[in-house]
Amino acid sequence: MHIIAFIAILTLSSVASAHSRITNFVINGASYSGYNAKIPNNPKLLAAWKTTVSDDGWVSTESYGKPNLVCHRDASNPIGYVPVSAGETIDIQWQGWPESHHGPVLTYMAFCGSQRGSCESVDKTKLDFFAIDKVGLIDPSKNATDFATARGIWASDVLIQNNASWVVQIPSKIAAGYYVLRHEIIALHFARYPGQGAQHYPQCINIQVTGGGVDIPAGISGAKLYEAAEEGLVYDISQSPLPPYKIPGPTVYSGAKTFAAQTGAKVLSSATAIPGVPDGARADGTAVGLVETMETLAPVKDTGGLF
Repeated sequence: MHIIAFIAILTLSSVASAHSRITNFVINGASYSGYNAKIPNNPKLLAAWKTTVSDDGWVSTESYGKPNLVCHRDASNPIGYVPVSAGETIDIQWQGWPESHHGPVLTYMAFCGSQRGSCESVDKTKLDFFAIDKVGLIDPSKNATDFATARGIWASDVLIQNNASWVVQIPSKIAAGYYVLRHEIIALHFARYPGQGAQHYPQCINIQVTGGGVDIPAGISGAKLYEAAEEGLVYDISQSPLPPYKIPGPTVYSGAKTFAAQTGAKVLSSATAIPGVPDGARADGTAVGLVETMETLAPVKDTGGLF
């Protein structure tokens, strides 16, 4: 009895750590670091939003309508941003992804303003997000894994196949300015269970869009992107055959190109975010460094879909 309990504890411990976060993202060959809540000394100058998610865990359905759904648990503004041209792609690298955690991959943008520093000081609850990329169930007739409770080929499977990364294209007609990019995976392996539900993994990055057009699409508060009763959030991925899947959240902006070619980006250099304050100074008054060390990526061990 004691041995069984001990094994169960070990299983749950390994399961609890088997989730993910964005480790880095690549724009035009330059790799920028994500935020890692597991370490005490992240670089101060990042474009990735800070969180308290040291377990690489999720945002639960209890956070619908609440600030944690915006950019993850206790997320706060970074002090930097990264430039990207309208029409250019961003390759977003995750710290692996469990095969059993089938679900859609979604990307949103929210306009902060036209002035430098707009996103570094914005109240996240005031941001209105519009969707630029949403991919869900790709092929219900095939299975990407051997898990009987996780059928079909999903966007998350494509992400896994592409070295746990996802390529998203910034719309070419979007207006120049400063935006928060919100990238998210939704895991549906527990969605069918009352009291459990879908698991959200939102991550945010500050970007400056250059070039482009004049479009600033209307959006929805990040806390209100989803509703608990949406069919795409209570979908049973163990059904056979799988019924059609409706991706949750608002419709994609008409000027966006969804499901960009999912080919891994070639990293040519590491890069540092630009401070969102004038004269090259950080908000805390210290000097801005020029080099940022890239994080070594490690795969996530799958847990059989227990968590």
